[in-house]
Amino acid sequence: MVYLITSAEAATAPPAVLAGWVQSHWEIENRLHWVRVTFDEDRSQVRTGNAPRVMASLRNTAITLLRLDGHHNIAAALRHHARDIDRPTDTTS
Repeated sequence: MVYLITSAEAATAPPAVLAGWVQSHWEIENRLHWVRVTFDEDRSQVRTGNAPRVMASLRNTAITLLRLDGHHNIAAALRHHARDIDRPTDTTS
């Protein structure tokens, strides 16, 4: 059983619409949060000044570049590129 709390009225949010909202929430959670866990961001000791924002931007850039390159599994893509230090900068692979 699933419970959902919303301020939407029943007429404007039938079960199919509510299900779509829930699915889109989990899609965001799976595409963003769990990918960031791959970078072990929660244990980062970068906490002062602009450094946390800069590091978050660098992580987001890496994720975006990997996705643009066609990778769906970011953890596997990171392992793939980590095996060869020249691979991330090689434009032919």
